[in-house]
This record gives sequence, structure tokens and C-alpha cells, in this order.
Amino acid sequence: MSSWTNPRFDYRGAQVLVTGATSGIGAGIAAAYRDAGAAVTITGTRASAAEYDGDLTGYRYLPLQLEDNTGIAQVAAALPQLDILVNNAGGNFAAQNEYEPELFERAVRVNLLSAYRMAHACHAQLAASRLPGGASVIGIASMSSYFGIEVVPGYGAAKAGLVQLTKTLAVAWAKERIRVNAVACGLIHSRMTDGFLSMPDSEPSRLRTPLQRFGTPVEVAGAVLFLTSEAAGFITGQTLPVDGGFSVMG
Repeated sequence: MSSWTNPRFDYRGAQVLVTGATSGIGAGIAAAYRDAGAAVTITGTRASAAEYDGDLTGYRYLPLQLEDNTGIAQVAAALPQLDILVNNAGGNFAAQNEYEPELFERAVRVNLLSAYRMAHACHAQLAASRLPGGASVIGIASMSSYFGIEVVPGYGAAKAGLVQLTKTLAVAWAKERIRVNAVACGLIHSRMTDGFLSMPDSEPSRLRTPLQRFGTPVEVAGAVLFLTSEAAGFITGQTLPVDGGFSVMG
């Protein structure tokens, strides 16, 4: 499901880029924009959309490796117009020990530096946008932006940095009607997390969550589409937790 009975969003005419949108949260966000009428470009790590099992029809697809600075510039250059950038792509290296300095640095490059580089590379297009409410940059933060999660020191540092970057870019780019916000995701069902969420080890996290369940990509998409809409035209520099109440539980 990528739509809601209430509210309805209308993004006809909007040009949207969602990075890392071949599955999971990114796919949910991209589908919601597509279903709301936007022209949506997505990125993935494979050479073409045909290499994925999922149905990616209705999107423009561009390959992107987050550690390839030239590739980031090429994606931006391929978009002569852009109204909304969703920096969704990322990943952690918990299975390889992020306490190793090289992996710590890689986690920061993948989850923070690439988001800044993409925003910087798309700045001119966003500044030229005439989208009602202004152009938008959206970052995908995490509960690790706020809490110390032992297995992902690099990922957590990057996601915390993303919250601060959101504030700084919001101040710097407000004069050009570019709003910069983020969503901080709790545990969300996706291909990456479903293995953990189906295990007994995930039960303490579910019980800590006031809504007593884990989230879905479409629930993240709802927050993102709101933040980039004219209805949120006076909101910038904010990070909205989409976590079922996890971050407020005492």
C-alpha cells in the first residue's frame, strides 16, 4: 500500500529524487510520490532497473554507489529540474565491526558525507524550484541519531550528524526557499530488518514501543510527503521521529 484514505497528496508536476529506492523505506517513499503524481527518479547500486526482482516501472532509474563522488555528481547532472531530494540511501556495517577505523570512516561516508554531497550537487536545481511551499531536502535519520547503539558506532555517528546537518542547511538555504527536514525512523519492516524483527530478540524493542508494533515503509512515506508539502511550508530544520513512540518511552 502506498496511499491513505485520508489525507491525499497531489504532487503532479513535481520532480523527485529518492536515493536507494529499490526496496524497503526508499521504495515505500518513491511509490507514494509516484502514486501522488510526481515524476520520480530512483537510484540503486546495480547497473540497470532490470537487474532487480521488484517492479520498478513508473520510475526513472539511475545507478549510484554512495562512495563514488563522481557518480553523485553525475546523478545530479542528469536531473535538469528537481523539487524534492530524499537522501534515503545508506547502510551499516555491523556485521563487519564498525569499531575498525576504516569501517567507521566508511559508515560516515555512506550515511552522512554522501547525503551532503548529493544535496550540494542538487542545490542549483532545488533553488530554481517553484514548488508550492518551497523545494525540500529530506534526510533519513534513525533512533541511533539519539541513542547509543553499541554495534553501529560509525552509523550512529553519521545519523547524529545528519540531524545537525539538517539544521545547518535549513538555516543556510532558507533564503532560497529550500526547506531541509529529516525523519528519524524507528524499527521499520523492510527486507533489511525483517530477519531481526521476526526473531525473539526484537521483542524488547516492540514492548518498549508504545504502539506495540513495528512500522511500515508507507508510514515513513506519509511523514516525508507531509514534510515536503505546502502544508509544511513553515517547517524547516526539524527531525520528526517516526517510531511508534519509541523515543519518548521512559
